[in-house]
Amino acid sequence: MKQYFLIALTLFITTSAIAKPLVVYSGRSEALVGPIFEQFEQDTNIKLDVRYNSSPAGATQLLQEREASPADVVFLQETSYLSVLANAGLLQELPNSLLDQVPEQFQEAQGRWMGTSARARVLAYNTNLISEDELPQSLAELSDPKYQGKLGWAPTNASFQAHISGLRALWGDEATEQWLEAMIQNQPTAYPKNAVQVSAAGTGEIAIGWVNHYYLHRLQQQQPDLPVKNYSFPQQGDAGNMLMIVGAAITKNTDNQAQAEMLLNYLVSEPVQWRFVNEVFEYPASKNVATHPDVASLDSIEFVEIDQGSLADIGPTLELLKKHGLL
Repeated sequence: MKQYFLIALTLFITTSAIAKPLVVYSGRSEALVGPIFEQFEQDTNIKLDVRYNSSPAGATQLLQEREASPADVVFLQETSYLSVLANAGLLQELPNSLLDQVPEQFQEAQGRWMGTSARARVLAYNTNLISEDELPQSLAELSDPKYQGKLGWAPTNASFQAHISGLRALWGDEATEQWLEAMIQNQPTAYPKNAVQVSAAGTGEIAIGWVNHYYLHRLQQQQPDLPVKNYSFPQQGDAGNMLMIVGAAITKNTDNQAQAEMLLNYLVSEPVQWRFVNEVFEYPASKNVATHPDVASLDSIEFVEIDQGSLADIGPTLELLKKHGLL
């Protein structure tokens, strides 16, 4: 009788562990990734408890909760915040079976997060108002007075702020502020979002916008004749050519290890990567999925080398933007 009781107890514990939902802190919107999570549940019979928030808010919540957090998986729009969590000792080192599925540039050096897709920072320019030959060779040259009245930007946008944080890491605070002051002298038009900025470039309201690459491709689905192209800086390793990586990680205190690994594996699987490439126009993390044919390949752009964690040093960046009246 005792033996049967122990077997029953073991089965109960195992079943309970399997039945426990996998808790995901998602910095990606439900509109974008909700269907992917639903498909995962259908394919694996693993129940998810997805808690949506912005990437900064989700990371802050986990930092506050620490070992008491219910989170098993963290899926954020910016891996810079995953680096913050990793350095706080809250993320585990991922197994090679996961890391080997993505290129080295889509992995943290210590293997505590992996990229699932990426966006490139570019200039979106109106081909009727300015030629490619007239565009700056580097991001630093974008502050040249000859571009006065031609520019747009989105200072309240998270990618804009992350890029400024990256510039502070690359150029230093003083040089970044000097560049920002020169940019302000060019009287750029401020927009609330990148998508609006690309639309403004299309109508000729501005000649040049500073955005993430995929906004143009999404807009061209509705307006294929839009006179706008994306531009990456030809100067090798220029600070304007910044790759911003979306990524996922597993918390150290998870008790759903196998299920958490299954979810990360699913996010870099070919069907999901196909969706990121063909529906969102992002760069794929999987080695087995090609970039969308309308999007410039990663190999064609000389990206700057930067620690993704530096992009999350937002505090001083926000102070800098407030100081100059941009927030």
